Amino acid sequence: MNARHCCEIMAKGSDRTVGASPAPPSFVKRIFDVAAWIVPGGILTLLPKCPVCLAAYITVGTGIGLSVPAATYLRTSLIILCVGSLSYVALKCLNRIANQ
Repeated sequence: MNARHCCEIMAKGSDRTVGASPAPPSFVKRIFDVAAWIVPGGILTLLPKCPVCLAAYITVGTGIGLSVPAATYLRTSLIILCVGSLSYVALKCLNRIANQ
């Protein structure tokens, strides 16, 4: 007996059938998807504009002193990392929407 229905067609070069709905993502996968948006966005929101303030926050929070140039590089690195991460997540989401 054929496991596929008459209206489902095998996609060329894959094991998935066209017309069959994919399994819904698990709860943990959805949590990670939401965290992928919230964590970098939250860091960008809470990141101080002034490198001296960032150095003071790190000193108060960890007890480790940072110089102003080191805080400047750290702030720039965090901005680049967060914007890159958000861009990756946005492109992944757009790709998922385009493939539906």
